[in-house]
Amino acid sequence: MSKQLPTVPIFGVPFSKMSMDETVHYLTEAIEDGRLTHVITANPIMVMEALDKPEFAAVLRKADLIVPDGAGVVWAARTGGNPVAERVAGFDLMHRLMEQGEKRRWTAYLLGTTQEVIESAAEKLQLQYPQVRIVGCRNGFFGPDQDEEIVEEIRKLKPHLLFVARGMEKEAWNAQYKERLGVPFIMGVGGSFDIVSGKLKRAPILFQKLRLEWLYRLFQEPSRYKRMLALPKFVVKVLRNKENVTKPSPEAQ
Repeated sequence: MSKQLPTVPIFGVPFSKMSMDETVHYLTEAIEDGRLTHVITANPIMVMEALDKPEFAAVLRKADLIVPDGAGVVWAARTGGNPVAERVAGFDLMHRLMEQGEKRRWTAYLLGTTQEVIESAAEKLQLQYPQVRIVGCRNGFFGPDQDEEIVEEIRKLKPHLLFVARGMEKEAWNAQYKERLGVPFIMGVGGSFDIVSGKLKRAPILFQKLRLEWLYRLFQEPSRYKRMLALPKFVVKVLRNKENVTKPSPEAQ
């Protein structure tokens, strides 16, 4: 992660302290300059995963920017005495960057989820942002044997933006191929394409204000309950370790 950016570690994961506006400004400049920037939108579930799996923690540390996508991260930083400016939700950040692309005629590639969802999301985003050319899209169900072919396709198309929805388990793919892809901006977007396509609904404003988006998503996707069990564990860990929440991990020093 870039040294000049203000960050706060949450159990060793370095989160950006920038506001949404500052983040958009920083990323717009990076994209315009062609600097390869891998952004991870991280939440408490990912922090807990990093604590359990050193290999996932290593992937997070390779990111150029980790934004606090999750009210739990904002709360943990405040509880630990080193607050972030605000929540920077990946869904909103994606749209804010598409707005920037609209002004600058950027191009974008969408990768992940099912073919039906990704094609629907591409169609809707293209209608919403007609000046951003969506140069390609494909589903996220491919194995290592197809990596080469997909990387080569994206490389040739040279998009400014690459949005990836293949789950946190596949975040390592973005880090592994960042240099080869040569795309100025890569970001994992979680379930954003499901919402854009209309397959899922985004939580109403009331749920967002009450910081209960995770609960609304659980209503829509009950199969996520196992993953959601990390949330109460995260809360307990923060409350029990208040003085250590925002201490740098030895690896980060």
